[in-house]
Amino acid sequence: MSRILSSEKPPMGWNSYDYYDTTVTEREVRANAEYMSQNLKEYGWEYIVVDIQWYAHYAGTRREECQYIPFGKVEIDEYSRLWPCPGRFPSSAGGQGFKPLADYIHGLGLKFGIHIMRGIPRIAAHNCMKIMNTDITADRISDPYSICSWNPDMYGVIPQAEGAQAYYDSVFQLYAQWGVDFIKCDDICRMDAASAKEEIRMLHDAIKNSGRQMVLSLSPGPALLDEAWHYETYANMWRITDDFWDDWKLLKQMFVRCEHWQNHVSEGNYPDCDMLPVGMLGKGFGDERMTRFTKDEQITMMTLWCIFRSPLMIGAELTLMDKWTKGLLTNPEVLALLSDKCKASQLARNGDRCIWHSSHRENGFNYLAVFNLSEEESEIVIQTCLLNIENFKDICFKELWTGEIFTCTTKDLVLKVPGHGAKLCRFQQT
Repeated sequence: MSRILSSEKPPMGWNSYDYYDTTVTEREVRANAEYMSQNLKEYGWEYIVVDIQWYAHYAGTRREECQYIPFGKVEIDEYSRLWPCPGRFPSSAGGQGFKPLADYIHGLGLKFGIHIMRGIPRIAAHNCMKIMNTDITADRISDPYSICSWNPDMYGVIPQAEGAQAYYDSVFQLYAQWGVDFIKCDDICRMDAASAKEEIRMLHDAIKNSGRQMVLSLSPGPALLDEAWHYETYANMWRITDDFWDDWKLLKQMFVRCEHWQNHVSEGNYPDCDMLPVGMLGKGFGDERMTRFTKDEQITMMTLWCIFRSPLMIGAELTLMDKWTKGLLTNPEVLALLSDKCKASQLARNGDRCIWHSSHRENGFNYLAVFNLSEEESEIVIQTCLLNIENFKDICFKELWTGEIFTCTTKDLVLKVPGHGAKLCRFQQT
């Protein structure tokens, strides 16, 4: 199985989509990588991921009509493999592909990732283009009825067709040559297409055959809970939600999704809550703005993602990051929850509150995340029976977002939590 090289925690990084949509350029990727290297790397942030349509020549130029231009010009080689558009990624010219950009990012001590769509380019099938190391042409492995409902670039492959695995192998051989560390594959996770389940396996096998370790991330969700074994066997990350944006209704729904997937988090296997829409967002969508989440809602999101141990992918333009957002993303005591030495579970949830607990197998700390899902500030009571503790009285707590240290004075713990907010407390049992 493909596994993350350093799997003590889920992947942490930056993805270009939430700010740039389809339009990100090499200069912008490098600038974000430089920021991460200088400001975030020491806290565990390491992946720089170029999202959708890096191969498209006119991406974003008809945004008022469509997000993805139907049958637009793409950069493609003779073997049906997409390449970076040199107008947006100048270092890719002359057959270099993403190698110069990946080398630059690796030189910063970071890792490089790209977004791909499930399948084979439709233009390759229409023109009967070659498949590397075979006598098969693209039309013979393409399923013209297997088309993504929201992106027109690809046909699904026919898994049992001769040459289908050879196509995926050739693509990932190219990515290995470029130095790609992370693959986000789209139009595959929720298995809308009949071939998607088998294509997940084919991607896994292509990574294995490439000889290079790569993280395999599947999108979009919601992932299918009854296919958990398949995701865990053939991928490293799988989205448990559709695209997640800065909307409280979407954040509140994540508590249900995390409850359903909590028992499927393990080393190298991470149900994915999607990107963190913090900081400055939306420029490529024509809606540049600071996140619509309040600060309390951002603390709630970060607390849930960390105690659940979701991968963390920042959606913001890093070079525009403000001091408060940087602090949200670089709290080492909160990020410690991501360790595979922590095991978390939900203890209680209703329409107004949610309580999660995690214990660290090595340092002996317990972590208690208390969420107020209602509109108004509330006092939330955490009863001893929830944690199988006799008495909270005289136990010393540290609230990790504020740094406040306090001792409980009653048998049950009572926390005042702002509306849509969270408290994250660390303590040790005596």
